[in-house]
Amino acid sequence: MKEYDIIIVGAGASGVFMSYELAKLNTSARVLVLDKGSDLDGRVCPIKAGKTKTCVKCNPCHIMNGYGGAGTLSDGKYNITTQFGGDLHNYVGLDKAMDLMEYVDEVLCSMGGADAKLYSTGNSELKTECLKHDLHLLEAKVRHLGTDRNVRILGKMFDYCKDKIDMEFHTVIEDVERQEDGTFIVKTDKGEVFSCKDLVLATGRSGSKWISQICDKMGVEQKKNRVDIGVRVELPAEVFKHITDDVYESKIIYQTDKYNDLVRTFCMNPYGEVVSENTNGIVTVNGHSYDDPSLHTQNTNFALLVSNHFTEPFDDSNEYGESIAKLSNMLGGGVLLQRFGDLVKGRRSSERRMRKCFTQPTLQATPGDLSLVIPKRQLDDIIEMIYALDKIAPGTANEDTLLYGVEVKFYNSVVKVDENLETAVPRMYALGDGSGVTHSLSQASASGVHVARILAEKY
Repeated sequence: MKEYDIIIVGAGASGVFMSYELAKLNTSARVLVLDKGSDLDGRVCPIKAGKTKTCVKCNPCHIMNGYGGAGTLSDGKYNITTQFGGDLHNYVGLDKAMDLMEYVDEVLCSMGGADAKLYSTGNSELKTECLKHDLHLLEAKVRHLGTDRNVRILGKMFDYCKDKIDMEFHTVIEDVERQEDGTFIVKTDKGEVFSCKDLVLATGRSGSKWISQICDKMGVEQKKNRVDIGVRVELPAEVFKHITDDVYESKIIYQTDKYNDLVRTFCMNPYGEVVSENTNGIVTVNGHSYDDPSLHTQNTNFALLVSNHFTEPFDDSNEYGESIAKLSNMLGGGVLLQRFGDLVKGRRSSERRMRKCFTQPTLQATPGDLSLVIPKRQLDDIIEMIYALDKIAPGTANEDTLLYGVEVKFYNSVVKVDENLETAVPRMYALGDGSGVTHSLSQASASGVHVARILAEKY
């Protein structure tokens, strides 16, 4: 059995920044990072490598898992704000949360992100224009690194840490036990056994089920969270150019007239591409873009998501989202694609109709009918939101606007933690998106820095 002081489960945004901060503070702590995915060099999606045109369900998915987590290959977009992206400020305080996110930005800039533009939605004319049409623009500063630059920065952070912190990849944790003396025993699928004094759960969204299982076993209280269901919209970049050139990431919220549901834009990618991702064997969609202009496309893509909260007796929101995604996979063999014009006319998109489409899709998907997959309520919300966005970005509701389905954002149940992000089990911490506390790169990274500084004082 190998003994460590700190074991970090997960090398996503929170795990990366926690290990970086511990290395920088040069503590005497013996630290191990474990992740079921690959290191950076091994994170190559077969679709991107040209080996296949559709998702082959790699296990684990290279888009979702590995050093840097799901955020590595997802546009490198850091939103410095407490208005969305999680609730870290409710635990550490508003000022401290902002200070931590600003520090994350400083680290990114020092590692090669300094010349990446910092956008802001504050005092934007767009905010006024949105309000005229009952749309609400949330405020944030946005540092857009691009997927390509983000990978290079993470490579530098890995090099900075590798001689000070142990890291193991392609490693699945099969069991966690707590001894009478308070130490933790971690057992892996490789037959390895590790012990540690402090255990940090930082698995990200893809590890939400695993964290729930560990918390159930340890008796840690969890509060069931929501699931977001929607589509990925793709249209010519010119439609949103006046917005994306100004603020890049426009987080817009709309309350529908029909149901009073909240619909929001999410993860906007100017000149980007739509990608598929595999979460626990279920293929969904996402999007990203590059910093390098030579890698730009002619399209912009973004998600439209409807938040779903449930009441008793139902208590498994992720299972609900998975069921809808499975329907899409069943009908389309993966991701479904439909023209907006076909959707509102009540007809499926076919190969013949797609050949006449002026908007060229950046992801090969199966033409079909999203109304057979997405429940009517959520689909009505999405259609209403598209018409609302058309008022500030004319062309959004064009016939050839493309809708990919489904996009599902699974959230872990919110793990009960204190201001140090420590659970009721002494010296077991839960942070990042896997804890349900954060939902963004900036806040997840900031949570890692926060816990690193707390533990550094012990060693």
